[in-house]
Amino acid sequence: MITASALGSFALIVGLLTLTPGLDTALILRTAALGRRTRAWGVVLGIQTGTLVWGVLSSIGITAVLTASHLAYAALRWAGAAYLVWMGSRILISTVRRRTGADPGQGNPEHEPDADDSFSSGWRQGALTNLLNPKVGAFYMAVLPQFIPAEAAHLPAGTLLACVHILLGSLWSGVLIACARAFRAGLQRPSARRILDRISGTVIAGFGVRLALGD
Repeated sequence: MITASALGSFALIVGLLTLTPGLDTALILRTAALGRRTRAWGVVLGIQTGTLVWGVLSSIGITAVLTASHLAYAALRWAGAAYLVWMGSRILISTVRRRTGADPGQGNPEHEPDADDSFSSGWRQGALTNLLNPKVGAFYMAVLPQFIPAEAAHLPAGTLLACVHILLGSLWSGVLIACARAFRAGLQRPSARRILDRISGTVIAGFGVRLALGD
């Protein structure tokens, strides 16, 4: 059984991690700022699905294979890096196409990299972003065992801890979405939209490059 003290300590660690701006923050803010609330929540729950998967895999020791095998870790790292660079590049390219389109003030919907406002498309994006990042698995493999007592059943205990992370992540994501929607009118102006896409595209692609160059 996990003690209240251990649960509180884990919540503090993942809470600070959740509040740290990163790839998840960039994805959620951009999607919500464009007025795609359904897709934004899809991204959120996709990310949290990935968190749950990593938590379960770490609880039963499968991520130990990932951290022990350089080949497996490198393969997942390169796949994740390629996906992020591809995603960021699409966003950046769309700003160029939109600016050179027939009607720059309105943009060209067919060139939008994520024009689909469906929950499922957001969920896929969020889940892939999380699951293709081996650093999330390495984090869980390093941290989770420290909070699971030796006598406790690892799968239920690890799942409980992952759910704490999911709860905190979902609450913070709700705050991010609310803030982005409060400013969405201004951010949807063509000039502001180009700036937003250039920043978010660069940040997302930059995370991909960083992941590729990481150890």
